[in-house]
Amino acid sequence: QVQLVESGGGLVQPGGSLRVSCAASGFMFRIYSMSWYRQAPGKERELVARIGSDGGVTIYVDSVKGRFTISRDNAKNTIYLQMKSLKPEDTAVYICNWEGYWGQGTQVTVSS
Repeated sequence: QVQLVESGGGLVQPGGSLRVSCAASGFMFRIYSMSWYRQAPGKERELVARIGSDGGVTIYVDSVKGRFTISRDNAKNTIYLQMKSLKPEDTAVYICNWEGYWGQGTQVTVSS
C-alpha cells in the first residue's frame, strides 16, 4: 500500500533553517511528480512546492520563492524541502502528497 512518511519538523527561530523529508513507498516513485503542502491552524491547506519526476521541473508558491528548495532522491524514494530564512508565518504542518495520497504531516514551528 502507498505510504508517505514525513520527518524532520521541529521548533526553529525566525531566520533559521530546517529540512523536512518524505519517504515514499508502495508506488513507482521515480516516474511521478511529488508535492509538499502545508496547513496552518485555521487556514486551508496550500501547495508549497512541487517537483517533477526527474527533479528538473519545480514550482513554488510565491510566499516561499527564494527561501525554500524542493528536491528528490529517486534512489531513496524520498523528497525533501529545505527551508531557510524561516518566518513565523511559515508555521504549519507540512504534508507530503502524491496523487490522492497524503502523509500524516510534520509540524514546523517558527518562533522565538
